Amino acid sequence: MKQRNEAKPFEILLVEVNPADVRLTMEALKESPRNIKLHVVENGIEALHFLRKEKDYRASPTPDLIFLDLNLPKKNGREVLAEIKEDINLKQIPVAVLTISSAEEDIVNAYENHANCYIIKPLDLDQFVKKILNIIEFWSLSVRLP
Repeated sequence: MKQRNEAKPFEILLVEVNPADVRLTMEALKESPRNIKLHVVENGIEALHFLRKEKDYRASPTPDLIFLDLNLPKKNGREVLAEIKEDINLKQIPVAVLTISSAEEDIVNAYENHANCYIIKPLDLDQFVKKILNIIEFWSLSVRLP
């Protein structure tokens, strides 16, 4: 295992209903040298409560990055993305759409709603880990976030 940088944790909100994808993401994060704190919510309503620090999430941190699936119960990822990017207090948070959909309509819609990137989940475990680590490296080391 790589040595972790113990500076301020890089906070990630994963909005994902599939427990297998949550586990895969957690496994991928173990490979990162970064000090990462992962927060997981299972639907769009919970995601917005977390981000707005409402209900059970009053003490939640503002994430440095959001991994957002499009196929969510209660409020789908398309709606969540639109609400995040319309909210003056949330729109600066980078949102990486991480989904199985390769539909052109979903890709166009995500970018029209100001997604910062659109990643199609690879079926291969090694490729999944590699993509997650590349995204984290980019957003935590290569760019400067507010």
